[in-house]
Amino acid sequence: MQETPQKNRTVMAIIAVVIGLLMTYLIPFLIQTSLERVLVNLMAHIEAGHPTFTSGLKLFDFFYPVWRAVIFVAGATLIVISGQIRKGAEWTYPLAIALFALPSIGGMFMFLPYVSFVDGFPLPMTISWIGLTGYFSYIFLRKAERSVKWTRFGALTFLGMLCTHGFTIGVGAQRTMWTRPGLPLYPDFTWWLFNWVGEVNWVAIILVFAAIPLLAVGKRKGWWFAVTGAIAILMINIPTQFIRTKTLDYLYGSILAAGVLIFTLVPYFKKRLLAEESTPE
Repeated sequence: MQETPQKNRTVMAIIAVVIGLLMTYLIPFLIQTSLERVLVNLMAHIEAGHPTFTSGLKLFDFFYPVWRAVIFVAGATLIVISGQIRKGAEWTYPLAIALFALPSIGGMFMFLPYVSFVDGFPLPMTISWIGLTGYFSYIFLRKAERSVKWTRFGALTFLGMLCTHGFTIGVGAQRTMWTRPGLPLYPDFTWWLFNWVGEVNWVAIILVFAAIPLLAVGKRKGWWFAVTGAIAILMINIPTQFIRTKTLDYLYGSILAAGVLIFTLVPYFKKRLLAEESTPE
């Protein structure tokens, strides 16, 4: 961060404060409004003859507030560290990137059930846009070669999208498990496969999310996290897509994982992702 011009660091500090305030005092209200609209419309959908969606009421009522709390604390943290960002403390940059990723990922997760059940403007997209404003601006404000910035932009974008998709796959799996025929037993392999693929995605995105702040500063550990998490998701999503062909969700997750691997394994991109890494191969 010290090599980044003072003017850029000042702008980055201001962005941290402004977005931090939005995360603490605007986004909580956006989440509550989104949740209430989802619950009202989901209840109507259930009453219209779709009882298998009943589990969504409890899941969304749990996860929306959890994301609200996580985003609130992340916003408060951005405000607290803004002074150190302006001074160029190196540790603040990867931390800020991770904090900006939270509303980006959480907002996109909340967007998916919203557009499924609520007509009109997708309110949770606003949450994602707020996070992405900081996420992308920090990538380009930090001093680095242009090719390095664009490579990180691509890699970090795919990592964030994969986190959202993996988290959503896990929630969707739980929704289906809670209303499966013969609960608590499993009718056949295609049903307990839901649990398998959902929970593997949840575990894998821990690695994928951990890779975001590390790859933002070219750390090799982040490269390993990204590659391992993406391959794990591919290993479960590809066979699941062939077995459960009624949805393309697992194909979409595989495409996102493949995007991560392109930016981590292709030599041209890998060299630029690890531009600040001094450890030999």
